[in-house]
Amino acid sequence: MDNHPIEQHIPRLRRYARALVRDRYAADDLVQDTLERAWNKLHLWRQGSDMRAWLFTIMHNVFVNQARSRRQEVERSMEEMPVVAVRGHQGQELELLDMDRALQMLPPDHREVLLLVAVEELSYEETSQALGVPIGTVMSRLSRARERLRMLTSPQGMTSLKVVK
Repeated sequence: MDNHPIEQHIPRLRRYARALVRDRYAADDLVQDTLERAWNKLHLWRQGSDMRAWLFTIMHNVFVNQARSRRQEVERSMEEMPVVAVRGHQGQELELLDMDRALQMLPPDHREVLLLVAVEELSYEETSQALGVPIGTVMSRLSRARERLRMLTSPQGMTSLKVVK
């Protein structure tokens, strides 16, 4: 028995969901809701189009709808995250924690674009379709997200104080 074409995209959906909601159980629920909607709407998928982009579009819509209905998005602070024992590669682990913290400081719309383009390797056009925004908006959000990440992760950005006169 062959795998269904949707199945091959589940790991990427999980990774994206986890980055969006920052909670493993909520991410699993988001993936489940996305897969359920995709399965029920499979007849709407256009043969020959990119199923991965279609699935990310569905996930984005499910995520937005859930955020609207809750009206509050709860993100766990760094203090609430479990302590991770770091052995051997402490520098790399700390860099990853710093990057994760910086990603969470981005506005959600910038974080979404950055994750889809940089992590999931969607094209600007696919990202535009998935998020339902023009390509120019994708490019400007990506540029702003990258610049903000550079600022947040640079030594000057982490320690700089604004001079008030």
